[in-house]
Amino acid sequence: MENLWRDDEIDPLRNKAGGEAADVALAERVYSSRLLGREPDLVLHGGGNTSVKVDRTWPDGSKRRTLHVKGSGWDLATIEAPGLPAVDLEPLLAARTSGGMSDPEMVALLRANLMDRDAPNPSVETLLHAFIPHAFVDHTHSLPILVLANQPDAEQLCAEVFGDEVAFVPYVMPGFDLSIACGDIYDRNPGCKGLFLQNHGLFTFSDDARESYSLTIEYTSEAEDYLAGKGAALAADLANEANEPEALTARLGEAFAAAFPEMASVAFDYREDANVRSYTGHDRLDEISRRGTVTPDHVIRIKPFAMICSEDDPIDALAAKMRVFAAEYTAYFDRHAPNAAEPKTMLGPQPKAIVVRGRGIYGVDSSEKGAGIVADLMVQTTRAVIASEALGSFRPISEPDLFEMEYWTLEQAKSQRK
Repeated sequence: MENLWRDDEIDPLRNKAGGEAADVALAERVYSSRLLGREPDLVLHGGGNTSVKVDRTWPDGSKRRTLHVKGSGWDLATIEAPGLPAVDLEPLLAARTSGGMSDPEMVALLRANLMDRDAPNPSVETLLHAFIPHAFVDHTHSLPILVLANQPDAEQLCAEVFGDEVAFVPYVMPGFDLSIACGDIYDRNPGCKGLFLQNHGLFTFSDDARESYSLTIEYTSEAEDYLAGKGAALAADLANEANEPEALTARLGEAFAAAFPEMASVAFDYREDANVRSYTGHDRLDEISRRGTVTPDHVIRIKPFAMICSEDDPIDALAAKMRVFAAEYTAYFDRHAPNAAEPKTMLGPQPKAIVVRGRGIYGVDSSEKGAGIVADLMVQTTRAVIASEALGSFRPISEPDLFEMEYWTLEQAKSQRK
């Protein structure tokens, strides 16, 4: 993967920031965040987050160590300084020895310590950024890393590929517990330059913006080289082919209206390329398509599994498959909701991704934008799964963990507000 850092681009931004060290560091943080955001195989549709620690003068005149961290709703590709809200670092560090807190309590802690009370919510992984002592922290869902991280022997692969430069973190649900786990593992590996999170992604860190960013590129490139050496090279991202089966799209629309009459509208986004065909033509498609998502937060967009159909299915058959999907999704909810710590409200049971055997994939949503996001994530999924299966076996988080992520208390609160 190419390192996009250019001194002739960052130097004018440093100069524009003025002589204040905190503002210069923030300018560097914005610049390197955008570099990460420009590469879909590092972050896609809001995935990943970045931060920088600086010394700032607060409105009350006090000097405080301050954490600027990516805020909710901001995309790294286009982030500006307001998208990295400032949080008082000291209370965050104190939370590490608090004995534990719920995710809503964690969000309340972050909001209570914002410099600007009107700023967006800091990332749910803010405490993880706080507990790593380096100034710059970069978190990505690097696709080559995810191919390794979703293997049954992910810990051994981490050691083989990165040695002791990157410490392995077993899967933990994002939020407070993951922050504690990563802080503890960093403390046991103080010389490490990165954290390899099983089934989740990569953290890199440094006191220098360029080095932290460059470590992400370096480790991603090493993962790419390792996969290629094992005959499991990650296929290049390809342009979408303009050969949508329009008759099938029309039948899907009619079938959707029949199966889910309560939905006011539905949008489809069709994708097809050689990688997608390799996935949709897989002889074990029915099985591998139900294993889960390549990184946990994708389940919020695409659900834990897709609906599968054939190009020549008539409307009645498509509607029947949609009803079967809804029944299977309801059963999935019923299996896991009773075990949740608090009551859960089931999300809509309609499919978000539709796989056409031997052809392409549809993203499905109530809006064209949402359908496009689902389609993007599914195209990326096909490449990761193909490479994972070539290397060994694609083994993402378990179904109970998928449910915990999809029905995360913070996500339930979002859907209820909507």
